[in-house]
Amino acid sequence: MDDRNENSLNHNSYPHNPVMLICISMHNQNLIQLFYSSNLVSLSKAEEIATHFSHKTIPKNGFHLTEGNHSNEYLFLEKGFMRSFAHDTEGAEVTTNFYSERQVVFEVSSFFNRTISRENIQALTDCEGWYITYEQLNMLFHSLPEFRDFGRSVLVKGFAALKNRMLSLITETAEERYAQLLKTAPEIFQHAPLKTIASYLGITDTSLSRIRKEFAKK
Repeated sequence: MDDRNENSLNHNSYPHNPVMLICISMHNQNLIQLFYSSNLVSLSKAEEIATHFSHKTIPKNGFHLTEGNHSNEYLFLEKGFMRSFAHDTEGAEVTTNFYSERQVVFEVSSFFNRTISRENIQALTDCEGWYITYEQLNMLFHSLPEFRDFGRSVLVKGFAALKNRMLSLITETAEERYAQLLKTAPEIFQHAPLKTIASYLGITDTSLSRIRKEFAKK
């Protein structure tokens, strides 16, 4: 039977294999669900992949990555909220992305090119997640085609989101970018300081305050 026909990931759906059950109990079911729900990874392979991930906690304001270092951890964010940022030529912080639960967090250029990162990735709340290293990911890519397909889908979605963001900075007004962010990612406004949101939108703090007041009147 194809294990994609399973209706859920409760314990009743798992094979009655004590060794497998021990492995599953040691690894987060949310991680297994992330792989399985992609429709690219079977349940058995999702369970196998999850055993290679290690747990990680990052306290609020702590860093998953700091500029000047290599991005070496491919992190599935289970709980919490993070942001990435770089410094402009005057030393000001410019937010480049936000990450919420069930997203993969890493600096793609540094990670795959093995170069020094110019970005920082910071926890805006207490965070928990599961990660593998660059070496582990490469091993899984070569040994498990399903995980390679999953990784490719993550990259494609990430590049598409980056392209859309670049175009929005060119073709949309600040008000339109604000409205779109409020519609598609309202959780950002619950966890991120307004200063970081303003820099992400490519506007000043003052402009963001004005736009928020205008939207509040509508």
